Amino acid sequence: MKIIQTEIALKLNSLFTVMEREESYFNSPLHFHPEYELVYIRESSGKRIIGNLIEKFEPGDMVLIGPNLPHIWMNDEIYMQGHTDMRARAIVIYFHSSLFDSGLFSLAEANQINHLLKISSSGLAIQKETRHLIAQKMERLLQVQGFEKIMGLLEILHLLSISRDIIPINSEELHNRSNTEKDRLCDVYRYVNENFRTDIQLKDVARLTNLTPQSFCRLFKKRNKIHFVEYLNQVRISSACRLLLDSDWTISEIAYNCGYKTISNFNKLFKETTGHSPKKYREQASVSIHLKEEV
Repeated sequence: MKIIQTEIALKLNSLFTVMEREESYFNSPLHFHPEYELVYIRESSGKRIIGNLIEKFEPGDMVLIGPNLPHIWMNDEIYMQGHTDMRARAIVIYFHSSLFDSGLFSLAEANQINHLLKISSSGLAIQKETRHLIAQKMERLLQVQGFEKIMGLLEILHLLSISRDIIPINSEELHNRSNTEKDRLCDVYRYVNENFRTDIQLKDVARLTNLTPQSFCRLFKKRNKIHFVEYLNQVRISSACRLLLDSDWTISEIAYNCGYKTISNFNKLFKETTGHSPKKYREQASVSIHLKEEV
């Protein structure tokens, strides 16, 4: 099985599309595409993977995903048990970078929007009052047509570009931080991405920042809202998700390749992180891929 590369613009014959999704559970496999994607979850809960980060989602969750960033939404198991009163619902906006090829976006007045699109390469979580405001705008986009829809998209991008309620999802992009902290943590992320398959020791990672392990842990938690060990596990599990789709390796081979010493520990952490066992995740993804091929 492969991580799915798709192109929304070709499928829908449009560089800009707004759609309402409603199904028993979100069944798209781990995938990426050249379009930007703005997602607002109306109903359902579970775990989502964007890039290297695995997080819970619930009603109201909203993210902006840049081009070619792998992502997937995995509903809690209860949504797959056939309860007719439980639905997975979302509003999704897809827009292609070709929309911004005109000279309009080379003007100084568009700098903030251009910056927003640039940093979306890490994925952006939209929170607080901005989330409520953008949700209302997205609901309205479902009702309008023609140029009014284009104006609605531009308004949404403008509001996002000036908001302070935007948080990068993947830590590789360290925006609006001091140069010293940026340099310190960039070395850490690079080290983790290159060495997560090995036995990473906290003292070795802390040494990259010229901090004691205790001081490093405080800095990492302050900047990323999670502990370093949690981040390391997310990187490993995200890689495992890709291998479950993109290889014919056994679950044991994947576990050891991703830095886990025992299959039992891998199974436990995978289930805690994604809500599914590795076997269930692979089976569900396989069903999702077949569904997509039949459409």
